[in-house]
Amino acid sequence: MLLPGCRAGRAISPRPASGPLAGLAEITLPALQPGSSIMPGKVNPVMPEAVAMAAAQVIGNDVAITIAGQSGNFQLNVMLPLVAYDLLQSLDLLGNSARALARSTIAGFGVNSRQVALALSRNPMLVTALNPVIGYDKAAAIAKKAYAENRSVLEVAAEMTDIDEQRLARLLDPAALTRGGERGGGSGAGG
Repeated sequence: MLLPGCRAGRAISPRPASGPLAGLAEITLPALQPGSSIMPGKVNPVMPEAVAMAAAQVIGNDVAITIAGQSGNFQLNVMLPLVAYDLLQSLDLLGNSARALARSTIAGFGVNSRQVALALSRNPMLVTALNPVIGYDKAAAIAKKAYAENRSVLEVAAEMTDIDEQRLARLLDPAALTRGGERGGGSGAGG
């Protein structure tokens, strides 16, 4: 079964799924249709939209099954055919949707690593790692300036502190920040 709006085997080169100039432009999806009627070149997420439609139908089937289940009396339920029909339809929709999404979208899904790294380097949350070293007020000033000037936190911190860039890079390393634990700093903060 092919979901509405889908064309089997059609794939054009991947394009950013959001953006490229507005939005995040952090992922790319395969172009399954020739763009948008109002925005030429835009890639519509047709498979995720089709899966959302299938999910809406399954939710509707669940409501119907729930109501049918309430109609049983004395271990008899005249609505069992409806329960069976809607349950089988839901299983069919979910199975086909998952396979179509995997084949047509997930297999061609791409991460725009450069764009993600750029956005992350400019994220003011990074300055939290500098709090124990330079204090809250100075870290806040760095965050505000980086945001206002659309620059990386590392670049602005290098200008506004006397910390060398290698140490700043270690302190502001997003991967290291996700590991937790004590990370070196000043004024009694964890090392």
